[in-house]
Amino acid sequence: MTGNLHVRNLEDDLIARLKRRAARHGRSTEAEHREILRQALAGDVEPSFDTLAAELRKLTGRRKQTPSELLLREGRKER
Repeated sequence: MTGNLHVRNLEDDLIARLKRRAARHGRSTEAEHREILRQALAGDVEPSFDTLAAELRKLTGRRKQTPSELLLREGRKER
């Protein structure tokens, strides 16, 4: 699957630097942009569910928690 990405409000200096970099690598500006994104995201690993759950527990650790069975009972009573 392929898609389009439009980047707005770039500084003129950044665009000029991108064009110069593309020229040095013998690529179009668009191809250089794609390569920069590929390289930037190559080592980016999606966190596992367990990691995300642990982070959520840290964020909500001090909040009052309601056991799910109580919430289910309340929901059934309301029907």
